[in-house]
Amino acid sequence: MTTATIEPAIRVQGVKKSFKDLNVLRGVDFDVQPGTIFALLGSNGAGKTTLVRILSTLLKADGGTATVSGFDVAAQPGQVREAISLTGQFAAVDEVLTGRENLVLIAQLRHLKNPGAVADELLARFSLTEAGSRKAGTYSGGMRRRLDIAMSLIGDPSIIFLDEPTTGLDPQARIEVWDTVKQLAQGGTTVLLTTQYLDEAEQLADRIAILHKGTIIQNGTLAELKKLLPAGGEPVLVEKEPSLEDVFLALVGEPAETDAAEAATTRKASR
Repeated sequence: MTTATIEPAIRVQGVKKSFKDLNVLRGVDFDVQPGTIFALLGSNGAGKTTLVRILSTLLKADGGTATVSGFDVAAQPGQVREAISLTGQFAAVDEVLTGRENLVLIAQLRHLKNPGAVADELLARFSLTEAGSRKAGTYSGGMRRRLDIAMSLIGDPSIIFLDEPTTGLDPQARIEVWDTVKQLAQGGTTVLLTTQYLDEAEQLADRIAILHKGTIIQNGTLAELKKLLPAGGEPVLVEKEPSLEDVFLALVGEPAETDAAEAATTRKASR
């Protein structure tokens, strides 16, 4: 009797990328299972955005292979784009249009039937119905990001890339986005999340990979990563469970210096 193997939604094997003499990715390997939240955790300049741009077919790798939804990102970019959605570090909404008009516009560009019904369903799903007739420029940071994610879901992509989705948001807005990401996974969407916020990875991820100096130095569940810290030292009255921050700093040490090429790539992507 054989058991069917579930094909990873995302598979990355030996991916490398350099910008002139700067090696940003030095051979990255990981799998992401369907319907899960996978957090790619790393300091500024670790190569997170570069990897997302490769997986979303916006950038070509120098070496290695990657498949998304079973399609090779280098050989089958069109099929990959049909299967994914990418939400960058800054909300890409038109602030002159209302929330509903933003959604209708994207539905029309995707040639979907009944764009208005698509927009209304997403407004309800993301608790934006009452704000749907307001200009997006009047939205709070959390509402604007939720609208941005809603726009990304038009066309029902099976995989969504969220690149630093809570950058610049206040604590309440971050919680709103976290709830949205959890709902996506509960609905069966595969989420690859890049973040430098340790609490974000702790709150959201089924698995966490730590990207440091261009390679994955650890990959596992939160519980597995916490076990990496050795027990020891003098006994104390209250034993504190190690946090992801403790694990991250123990593995990475001093924060990595910002990679100029990575930063430049990020700025171009946001324009």
